[in-house]
Amino acid sequence: MPREGLRLVSAAFEAEALASLDSLYRAALRLTRNAADAEDLVQETYLKAFRAADRFQPGTNLRAWLFTILHNTARNRARDRARDTVAIDSEIVDRAADVPPPGSRSAGGPETPEALLLRETLAPELQTAIDELPEQFRQAVWLRDVEEFSYAEIAAMLTIPIGTVMSRISRGRNLLFDKLKALRPANA
Repeated sequence: MPREGLRLVSAAFEAEALASLDSLYRAALRLTRNAADAEDLVQETYLKAFRAADRFQPGTNLRAWLFTILHNTARNRARDRARDTVAIDSEIVDRAADVPPPGSRSAGGPETPEALLLRETLAPELQTAIDELPEQFRQAVWLRDVEEFSYAEIAAMLTIPIGTVMSRISRGRNLLFDKLKALRPANA
């Protein structure tokens, strides 16, 4: 018997939803840039999706629906975090700036399997160039070129006009091209 607040969902819905787990995690990692936050974001996305499964219209794109939930949840979290007040001790900040981040090679700690997979999947130069893109361009380029969503699906996920999606993808690709071109040897 399900707990209060949880609904039974069809096996087909569950299977199709869980098939998108890896791509949702990759997108969450791109949005949060932190493995633990990405896991939390994906978990909250699935919780919301399964609670609202009765509102999903069969025959429509479940994967795009999940990505829309993911992006809206990430946007809400970012807005909520922006409201939080932060007390800063400049001495602690100075000391922290001298310490390498956890999981980095210089810290000597092991990297997460997800970080290793992402680094090995994309060439290091491309990965760095994508990571350096401004957030709005990185999101649009990643969703189009890696996750292979249509312009209309991306527009719905990010709640922006389709023309803005096309513009961001174009500008993001141009920025990527310029960054990668600068890394290329002159005689290549």
